[in-house]
Amino acid sequence: MKKTICKREYDTESATLIKTYTQGTFGDPAGFEESLYQTPGGLYFLHLRGGPASPYPVEDIQRLAKAKVGGWMDGK
Repeated sequence: MKKTICKREYDTESATLIKTYTQGTFGDPAGFEESLYQTPGGLYFLHLRGGPASPYPVEDIQRLAKAKVGGWMDGK
């Protein structure tokens, strides 16, 4: 997936996957997946997707500040 945020492109194909957190099982309408990526330029982002009853019913990408990466990793 690709998304441009503030004139910067975030692309799951060209970024490095660091960690994935999964809640629920495949087919669970409330299940979701959060995947942390790092771009070649050193920026971090989350690729979010889930079932229709999850917090991420629509696939999306959100930026993540470097200072918050550790907190996300510790919480997952």
